[in-house]
Amino acid sequence: MREENDVDILKQHLLTSVRKLNLGRKWVFQLDNDPKPFCHNFESMLKDNKVKVLEWPSQCLDLNPIEHLWSELKRRVRARRPTNLTQLLQLCLEEWARIHPTYCGKLVEGYPKRLTQVKQFKGNAIKY
Repeated sequence: MREENDVDILKQHLLTSVRKLNLGRKWVFQLDNDPKPFCHNFESMLKDNKVKVLEWPSQCLDLNPIEHLWSELKRRVRARRPTNLTQLLQLCLEEWARIHPTYCGKLVEGYPKRLTQVKQFKGNAIKY
């Protein structure tokens, strides 16, 4: 995706999502530290909207719960051994629907423990 698309998506949906989720004013935006979207327009959009951005080590997948969620989805789909693209899509949708919200909650709840471990390992990968 091009950086302009990232900015457009955020302009259209970020603040609306914050309001719908009733996050109030004390929310923090987490980037995946991909250098691509951090163009001038992207930084300006965040600054203009007074978006507080979480500072965290780049390429630190252990601190990003969505990375663990993607890993779980891949593991589940791989176990079902899709044989073509159509089947892959179908299995992804089925397995995504089977991931219980409590699993996502556990990923978020485990964040403090992972953060402590990442600090101990000075930003290197941890066993998770």
